[in-house]
Amino acid sequence: MKILCLADEEDPAYWEYLRRDKLRDIDLMISCGDLKAEYLSYLVTLGRAPLLYVHGNHDESYAVNPPEGCDCIDGRLVTVKGLRIAGLGGCVRYRPGSFQYTQTQMKQRVWRMHWKLRRGVDIVVAHAPVKGFGDMPNVTHEGFSAFEHLIRTYHPKFLLHGHVHQRYGYQQQREYELEGTRIINVGSSYILEI
Repeated sequence: MKILCLADEEDPAYWEYLRRDKLRDIDLMISCGDLKAEYLSYLVTLGRAPLLYVHGNHDESYAVNPPEGCDCIDGRLVTVKGLRIAGLGGCVRYRPGSFQYTQTQMKQRVWRMHWKLRRGVDIVVAHAPVKGFGDMPNVTHEGFSAFEHLIRTYHPKFLLHGHVHQRYGYQQQREYELEGTRIINVGSSYILEI
């Protein structure tokens, strides 16, 4: 299965210069948040694959203009082509606004999904990173400690996230491994093959 993962910044290869054949082999698209609704609607219209998304901290406009033809999995667990995929959008609260949570609130969100996650999860789609694995030392880009607990308890194969843009640090690591889970900062785009 070939999955196109997206986050934070529209990739010109898919937004400005897209040839329809570029999406031909894509079986699923996943957005980790903070992308224009029009961009996601455009991709799901041109491609043949479903598009799942979670909210980023800048996605308040989705309340009145959600991405058309896309499926929000924030706070849900869905099964697509045999893969169990859970969504936990948002970031650590650093200002008033939607889709921002304290560490305790995210811990509660993870706990509320326990009955679904206990049967297994293949991919966790998040906006923010795991605390200590690709986050930054400022509160704006801090990761969630609840995600480390989620990984150690439910052992997903992948945790995908955005929020910490690749351009923020020249030497920034894109992938981490924690107890067999690959943690991937998808950047503006990333192809994941399973």
